[in-house]
Amino acid sequence: MSLDLGSLNLEKLGDACRNWGLFRLVSHGIPETLMSQLRSQAKNLFSFSFETKQRLFTNKPAAVSIYFWGTPALTPSGAALARAPQSINWVEGFNVPLTQLSDRNQYFQGQQDPLFDSFRLSLEEYGKHMSRIARTIFEAMVRNLHLDSTQSHSDLSESTGLVRVYRYPKFSKADEALGMEVHTDSSVLSILNEDQVGGLEVFKDDKWLLVQPIPGSLIVNLGDMMQAISNDEYMSVKHRVKVNKNEERHSVCYFVFPGEGSVIRSSRYKPFTYSDFQARVQHDIKTLGFKVGLQRFKISEDA
Repeated sequence: MSLDLGSLNLEKLGDACRNWGLFRLVSHGIPETLMSQLRSQAKNLFSFSFETKQRLFTNKPAAVSIYFWGTPALTPSGAALARAPQSINWVEGFNVPLTQLSDRNQYFQGQQDPLFDSFRLSLEEYGKHMSRIARTIFEAMVRNLHLDSTQSHSDLSESTGLVRVYRYPKFSKADEALGMEVHTDSSVLSILNEDQVGGLEVFKDDKWLLVQPIPGSLIVNLGDMMQAISNDEYMSVKHRVKVNKNEERHSVCYFVFPGEGSVIRSSRYKPFTYSDFQARVQHDIKTLGFKVGLQRFKISEDA
């Protein structure tokens, strides 16, 4: 389903959120030149050697790397190495909190190559557009759900916004690997800008459906936090990414979360913060090898 941000239809938005948990967004106001420029800059950065990417994209004082490979960024560092080779995601990426971009040395270690500054500036501009779009969509959802707008204001905080830039290398045996394993996002909203290679699939009516890429459009999907906020009226969409045997795929995804300390209250879930949720997810991944998610906070129907 396609929605026009310039004249957002609340009924169509509600239908998409209840029945799909995902929709295509057009007339979003982001220049196509910026969208393609960001993907192109990222592609150039991905062309560096593995060792160079690890060295350049590490905040040395804190020993924190924004570069990841073979596993989603939320998985504990090094977990990919401990997993069976066939279960490692065929992906690499950069995980960039937008609030920290103003310090050019935070991630780029004082590099003089103009590519680093141009990438940072593109991300800053792109992040402003993402914040605007996410807030517009979320406020429309709040109206649809008849939620208290004051109470809901902290349920989405632009200060939590981050961008993950992904590269999915081509793989000759594409049927034997996934670019990203089956999952739901932990966010309130996720907004995807992808190239034309395709590969995103969503699970609906017990089957996998390919989301066809359309130039200039964005894909918005609901995450676990939005499902809880909506009291399960809106659903966090289950999705995955298939790799391509002939072409590599590049995408840029924006994620936004509840504000720090914001308590999500629902008749179906115990009160929790996103920090509570994230800690539980990390624990489950470490001990079980997979994310359990919202089920950990579900109020038992027998209670």
